[in-house]
Amino acid sequence: MANTDVAPGDRQKRTWLDRIESLGNKVPHPAMIFLGLCILVIVLSWVLAFFDVAVTYDVAEAPGGGPDAIEGGSQGIGIDYPDPDDVVITQETTAIESLLSVEGIRFLFTSLVSNFSTFSVVAVILVAMLGVGVAEESGLMGALIRKLVAIAPPWAITAIIVFVGMISSIASDAGYLILIPLAAAAFHSVGKHPLAGLAAAYAGVSAGFAVNILITPSDGILTEVTNEAIALADPALQIGITANLWFNIVSTLFVTVVIVFVSSRLIEKRLGAYDPSGAQLPTEGFADPGGAGTATETAVDQKAESRGLRGAGLAVLASLVVVLLLSLPTGAPLRNAETGSLIEDAPLMESLIVIITLIFLAAGIGYGRAAKTIASSTDVINAITKTWASLAGLLFMLFLIAQFIAYFNYSNMPTVISVATADLLESADIGAVWLLIGFILVIALLDIIIPGLLPKWAIFAPIFIPLFIRLDVAPQTLLAAYRLGDSPMNVITPLMVYLPFIVLVAQRYQRSAGLGTVIALMIPYSFIVLVTWLAFFVVWFLLGIPMGPGYPANL
Repeated sequence: MANTDVAPGDRQKRTWLDRIESLGNKVPHPAMIFLGLCILVIVLSWVLAFFDVAVTYDVAEAPGGGPDAIEGGSQGIGIDYPDPDDVVITQETTAIESLLSVEGIRFLFTSLVSNFSTFSVVAVILVAMLGVGVAEESGLMGALIRKLVAIAPPWAITAIIVFVGMISSIASDAGYLILIPLAAAAFHSVGKHPLAGLAAAYAGVSAGFAVNILITPSDGILTEVTNEAIALADPALQIGITANLWFNIVSTLFVTVVIVFVSSRLIEKRLGAYDPSGAQLPTEGFADPGGAGTATETAVDQKAESRGLRGAGLAVLASLVVVLLLSLPTGAPLRNAETGSLIEDAPLMESLIVIITLIFLAAGIGYGRAAKTIASSTDVINAITKTWASLAGLLFMLFLIAQFIAYFNYSNMPTVISVATADLLESADIGAVWLLIGFILVIALLDIIIPGLLPKWAIFAPIFIPLFIRLDVAPQTLLAAYRLGDSPMNVITPLMVYLPFIVLVAQRYQRSAGLGTVIALMIPYSFIVLVTWLAFFVVWFLLGIPMGPGYPANL
């Protein structure tokens, strides 16, 4: 579906990406891929354990292993944020554990159910889609898209979607489940290719996940892990939660511009005009790809839609009032019980997925009742059932992904790989700028196999922060470099747990879409964001611009 009226250079680039797409779509079913990866990890763990492969390192950790837990692509969901004062530095030796030893075989047989039941992404998807499904089936999503199209010029829709994706990390992984399907439908509504909207939203949500214009829940624990690592070199030196604030804000705006450029100049041109004949049939359990609401809706009743939007608005307003009453008063249930904070270790931050789901649920019901697309509680239950039924294939995929991640973690291979790479980089005799660049590139590469925001930092901070302090590079600068390296590869790693869901959304509009389709779309985002953001970081560092209020780039 590529546009043939392009320059020779663009045609060559498109052909290269098309080759990747074709190759990716010819690989076996993703379920077979993860089954094969499980077998590979089992065999490789036996080989490495036979040769007694092990590493020794300092690590920042909390009781119970808080930040060390690897969520296999989830950017924060399911991580139990510890009390910052409990984070300590310890020295550990980690050896490869064989999955074919007596203990390993016992783990394979006894952990199958718990691996899946404790894989929090499954619950997050089901809970989030509960509210979204009702909103979609009631017709609210289609009405919102039409309203967005009516009030926003077409050129601004991409920028709006990308920017909303960039700041969606305040709600952890909600952007993946809500914004990406909405963006595809919005692009379709204005005559653009829906996969271009999907790609722009995915890049906005994930390629800059570690930065935001707001303070996010993960900022607190990243800061405390950093402080514990700082104590190894200078116990008197500490940083605060705003240490990267200026860098985060400007980076959010910069990456938004880069993603919008890639979307409009590369991705939309490559995809060309959309052919709706290849769309998934509405009877497959999805709403109409055109975004008009339910699959059975054939015409829009403007008066009913206006009533519905008013009903949805009132429902959202009532929901927000309830949330504010539970958050703002002193001693409110959604405040931190000890500090009263609404951000650090606060129930409000930990329950954002639930709050967003309830708002969508209330809005969907409010729209449906006012527009008369929902007549009873049975219609609400049917909408939820239909939405969950459409996720059956995804749930099976997540079952296999959960096993792979559990086996990978049990073998200790992620830790061994990370520490070995860190030791290699630490031993390099180069200047601070080149060492920062090398650090960012190593983090980017490791992000392909360890996509979580926190796990890598728990290992790398105690190794590199003392090293950079000796080079007079401030800890907040290294933390900013880590945020950069951790983000761009999120959109192309096959271990992103929401990738099967994104493929599922793509198939609504293009039945032939597969893993290769999505990865080929996202490769330009990943590498262009990485290169331009890296150049942006180097210029920022060389100019000595503070990383945050009162936090210079150098000591």
